[in-house]
Amino acid sequence: MEPIGRPDPSGLMALAESLRSTAEKLATEGPRLQAEAKAVQVTETSRDGLVTVTVGSRGELVRLDIDPRVFRRPDSRELADTITETVHRAAAAAQERVLDVLEPLVPRRTMQAHLDGDTEAVVSGMTDQMFGRS
Repeated sequence: MEPIGRPDPSGLMALAESLRSTAEKLATEGPRLQAEAKAVQVTETSRDGLVTVTVGSRGELVRLDIDPRVFRRPDSRELADTITETVHRAAAAAQERVLDVLEPLVPRRTMQAHLDGDTEAVVSGMTDQMFGRS
């Protein structure tokens, strides 16, 4: 990790302006965009067409539909794998939509780092911005 050192004064001014601008956007657009992001739902169908899932904005399973034709070739492991893969695809698509919705408020890579739980990337990005390196 690079030593902190002294902040670049122009970087601090840019950070202050960015924070002010972000605060204004949060106040005016935040509630609407938050509601829009929270309402995201994505439906995906498995490659074989026998499983359809709907997930919410956090990737949580909202609905699962299994076509009765799946019982013509009963293989519980294959069915479980199909459901899991379809849910993962839907969750990834839902996350992309949430990022799209929130991008006017929060830079995409910052929001992605938050969603991934990557606090190191979040802090590093803030430090880079403060020191005029972004």
